[in-house]
Amino acid sequence: MLRDNNIEQALRVLKKKLQREGVFREMKRKRFYEKPSERTTRERAEAVRRLRKLARKRAQREGLVAAPRGKKAASERMGARSFGPRPSTPPGGSVPT
Repeated sequence: MLRDNNIEQALRVLKKKLQREGVFREMKRKRFYEKPSERTTRERAEAVRRLRKLARKRAQREGLVAAPRGKKAASERMGARSFGPRPSTPPGGSVPT
């Protein structure tokens, strides 16, 4: 759906939908021939990953496992660091810690 002739926004929405549906992943996988044995190995690994994810979600809902922490802001990840000028060294030459 094109709103106010905003092509960039429409492209962004389309890319996001294609990404969610796995079209890009499928195109990348189909680029080269995949041996049947490699295919079965990949499909089994994907199934295991899916099952583990479902089990993890179920455990979180039941309260058996703590929910993952949300993303922190960049300032919180860096701790109490300040990005200002460095303190000058005292005349003795060593910086107290």
